[in-house]
Amino acid sequence: MKRDSSNPKILVATILSMSLLTVMAGAAVAPALNAISSHFADANPLLIQFVVSMPALFIILTNLCFPMLCRVMRTRTIALCGLLLYVVAGSGAFFADNIAVLLVLRALLGVSVGMIMPLSTGLLAYYFPPEEQARLMGLAAAMNQMGGVVATFLAGMLAAVSWNYAFLVYLLGLIAVVLVMLFLPNERLSNKGGISLLLLKKFHPSVVGMFLVMILFFIYPTNFALTASGMLSVTGITLVMMGLDVVAFLVGLVFGAMMKRFAAQMKYAAPIGFMAGYLCLTGGSSLSLLLLGSALIGIANGIGVPYLNTIGSVKAGKEAATTVMPLLSTALYLGQFLSPLIVSPIASAAHLSPYMIGVIIAVVYLLQAIVTRKGQMLPK
Repeated sequence: MKRDSSNPKILVATILSMSLLTVMAGAAVAPALNAISSHFADANPLLIQFVVSMPALFIILTNLCFPMLCRVMRTRTIALCGLLLYVVAGSGAFFADNIAVLLVLRALLGVSVGMIMPLSTGLLAYYFPPEEQARLMGLAAAMNQMGGVVATFLAGMLAAVSWNYAFLVYLLGLIAVVLVMLFLPNERLSNKGGISLLLLKKFHPSVVGMFLVMILFFIYPTNFALTASGMLSVTGITLVMMGLDVVAFLVGLVFGAMMKRFAAQMKYAAPIGFMAGYLCLTGGSSLSLLLLGSALIGIANGIGVPYLNTIGSVKAGKEAATTVMPLLSTALYLGQFLSPLIVSPIASAAHLSPYMIGVIIAVVYLLQAIVTRKGQMLPK
């Protein structure tokens, strides 16, 4: 297995620094959305919502083109271009005083994350052997969750000064720029690959699973504030939602050890966790049920994402960054974007709560895991 001549721990830290940034594409500005809406009071409300959702669309489009990008550019070049665009487009919104300019910058931010995200997981599969994948993918997921916590906290504090100050949180990308310049080798990942139906057929268990995980998870942030408003203050709701990210972060840290001990059972953990969590929230007439449901959903998300990344990366081997990782990233952001568009209409038509729809989708996810992962084990 080819490895960089530098310290492997430094190489891991460099790759994980990119994982820290990817979730911030949408999460970073969420606390400032009301202030942004007030500043652009004359704009169509739909355009204000696009401030959060626009990056996801362009992340998906860029992910689909990522294998072609790898044919003409080397790893460090792709990472640096993506990170520099991330910093410029993200923090550049500080100066935007026109909703159209702001949305263009948000689209460019999506392009930057689409360049970074497959590398943030794919390079772990490229440089490190299969038996290390579970631990490393758990760390990547943990850094992703921590990025959400840090972004939400800092953006909320900055937005208290003014709506546009929240975008300065993207300057955190400069840390990754420095690490990548110093420690990431500039290699060509692959001269082949590309998104195709054949590739989707090969990796469909992980791709469909990732889509379902994101559909399930995003039921929570789009509905929890309304559910908990009768029991918690705005500050309390924010703390509980940040606490969910902290739970997922902690699960990511121990994910490698969990996979070593319970490899055969881990495919059930995320769907059962989501099912139990949303059952708690469906009957959430007490604060304890709300807190328990939130914790279970955090655990499910903290297991689901690294599990699917691990299974996919082990199956793809060193070609993961140009094959399965762009597909998984596409599924992840497509699930985020479509979750409210799928769940809310079904809940209204069926006269059920969104949480009960979550229980039903979790059952579907459990069946999908059982059917598509018979006897699947990781190398030891």
